[in-house]
Amino acid sequence: MPEENKDPVIESPFVDSLGVQLIKATDGASEVLMPLADGHLNTWGIAHGGVTMTLADVALAMAARSLAGDGIGVVTVEMKVNFMQPGRGELRAFGRVLHRSTTMAYCEGEIRDSEGHFVAKALGTFKYMRRLAVGRDIVRQKLRSDPAAKPGPSDA
Repeated sequence: MPEENKDPVIESPFVDSLGVQLIKATDGASEVLMPLADGHLNTWGIAHGGVTMTLADVALAMAARSLAGDGIGVVTVEMKVNFMQPGRGELRAFGRVLHRSTTMAYCEGEIRDSEGHFVAKALGTFKYMRRLAVGRDIVRQKLRSDPAAKPGPSDA
């Protein structure tokens, strides 16, 4: 029996560790949610810029992935984020595909806080790529670096 086309899921241990929740990702649009915790804040007690950028990246990527076929993922080629005001409380990011070719998607999105305030605007380009047909544990083993390796050019 052929595998049915499933709704996209985030599938990222890093993003999972941040507590990001996928609300929807269909037809070139997405919505993701992240309640801010103490570990997400900077020294001023507001959302760290890297957390805000990560949430934007996830929203845009999920919008792009929602148009991909089974076994196809996306990687971020470039992204720009403009910060409008501090992020507080719960952040909600929205993404949408503006243009798609056979290999790339150009997306835009925005992040708002729990009161609806405009926190950030993002633009990004994503490349469609076929996913590897191996499990995460195998991929992690292959990506581990050699603990004996020294920085700098190799002698090979």
